[in-house]
Amino acid sequence: MTQDNAWETLQRWFPDLDADAWFKLRDFADLLRDWNQKVNLVSRKDMERFELKHLAHCLAATKVLRLMPKANLLDVGTGGGLPGIPLAICYPQARFTLLDSIGKKIAVVEDMVNRLGLKNAKVVRGRVEELPAKKSFDFVLGRAVTALPRFIGWTRKKIHKGMRHSPANGILYWKGGDFSEELESTPWQTTQAWDVAELLPEGEFEEKFLLHIKA
Repeated sequence: MTQDNAWETLQRWFPDLDADAWFKLRDFADLLRDWNQKVNLVSRKDMERFELKHLAHCLAATKVLRLMPKANLLDVGTGGGLPGIPLAICYPQARFTLLDSIGKKIAVVEDMVNRLGLKNAKVVRGRVEELPAKKSFDFVLGRAVTALPRFIGWTRKKIHKGMRHSPANGILYWKGGDFSEELESTPWQTTQAWDVAELLPEGEFEEKFLLHIKA
């Protein structure tokens, strides 16, 4: 499938995104492709299918996430800016902190955020445990960062409870495969689990889930 066909498929999957978002998403994909030749951000064998494998996977959250103005989100282990940059593009009314401990990745993410003119995205190098104790967020995002119980342990104290948004404040975690066993070792339970294959029909997202874990 050509890149033009891939973008046509994305626009069919996400008809509610406006023209400005599509322009910036295309620019983001171009910037990431360019940077990925120098710094390994996304598996190079996946780059030909980046739009339909990675970008669509991140954008699946727009099917279920409704944010009020000034919502505050933390993307832990953002890597190449996924999912934080695409979601910052789609939710200009919200504020995003993109966090990673690897300096060369954070330098790339900062460059992309600046070139895209994303005033609602802040880039931070470090670990979530190192953030100020009083700093909290409406949502913490993670895309296959680590085992789910470990991720919850890192982030659960960084979320303040609230019901302003839909779903309610908590963790949004992109997870492949069975997640039930991982959650058995934690008192936290998913309040919703969306099957990405159902959100994005005709894609290749079997056994890919978007989990919401309420604060």
